[in-house]
Amino acid sequence: MTDHTDTATANGSPGAPLWLLAELTYRCPLQCSYCSNPLDFAAVKQELTTDEWIDVLTQARAMGAVQLGFSGGEPLVRKDLETLVAEARRLGFYTNLITSALGLDEARIHALRDAGLDHIQISLQASDPDVAAAVAGSAKAHAKKLAMARAVKEAGYPMVLNVVLHRHNIDQLDTIIALCDDLGADAVELANCQLYGWAHLNRAGLLPSQAQLEAAEATTNRWRQRLAERDRDMRLLFVVPDYYADRPKACMGGWGSIFMTVAPDGAVLPCHSARMLPMDFPNAREHPLQEIWYDSAAFNRYRGDDWMQEPCRSCDERHKDVGGCRCQAYMLTGDPAATDPVCDLSPDHHLIEAARREAADDSRSAQALTLRNARESQVFCRT
Repeated sequence: MTDHTDTATANGSPGAPLWLLAELTYRCPLQCSYCSNPLDFAAVKQELTTDEWIDVLTQARAMGAVQLGFSGGEPLVRKDLETLVAEARRLGFYTNLITSALGLDEARIHALRDAGLDHIQISLQASDPDVAAAVAGSAKAHAKKLAMARAVKEAGYPMVLNVVLHRHNIDQLDTIIALCDDLGADAVELANCQLYGWAHLNRAGLLPSQAQLEAAEATTNRWRQRLAERDRDMRLLFVVPDYYADRPKACMGGWGSIFMTVAPDGAVLPCHSARMLPMDFPNAREHPLQEIWYDSAAFNRYRGDDWMQEPCRSCDERHKDVGGCRCQAYMLTGDPAATDPVCDLSPDHHLIEAARREAADDSRSAQALTLRNARESQVFCRT
């Protein structure tokens, strides 16, 4: 195996992975219709053991990774979470728990803090309990989330809330931000739904209109002004949906650039959605992470710009947006090497415009969306 340094070299070889996302499990007590987990997640049976996860963390840290996110599914389902947090702290990671807060209580909050967890991010579905219940498939989750958000704040953690925005809650944004303010949030990510996994399956029923999006941005800006006038330090991050952008994002900072995901079964991915692509990804049970990151065909496939088609190949912005998202290109065109159709220079941009029209004609309620659960997932395991 080639010897590698921690930073990118002049010939364009990759630097170290700085961000490790440990998807501990696909199990989850919620059934969110916008979940980014793979449609066939039910096919994953053998999760990495505690010792295998510790080996993954040790290898990633030795390579130079500094940020570690514990995610899922719901990572709190894992009974060894505190053990993994403690090991991550010993290794020197900055650790973030990305959670629905189900499975959390005050005792576990304190146990995680004692283990060395640095940060907890809790997701909220809506300000309206009925909308939250419809989207998450649980009538009890909303009240639990609010209680745990307060408990996390009382335990001394910065309160970071994530709200996935879509057609059925975006008009509530004023009351959503007010709720976050009341909870004492330090930061709120208003993440317009990114249409991968189950969200892509429900795309026509989730995508907001242009008018809804513009109103939401205006509401966010009004709240920023109010917060500033009160000298209230609550940061609002508004993430615009790809389908209303003119240029694609540099997904995960570029394929195999700074971000590494390890899935529950040990598959190593350049992003959490990549296993949908028609390619084989190496497994941490079979190969060292350093070999996977630097030398595998999967991680080198879309690095640089030799793989690019026109118009990306000759575009002056190709090193800024790196051709956009490979998963989105594949979902929309069937070709993972295509220019992301979000780009208005793409010959496939009409697919984005068609998706907006399809969504405008869709009148489904939140209750009519397909919920993410093992029963529904089994359908995709057979296809």
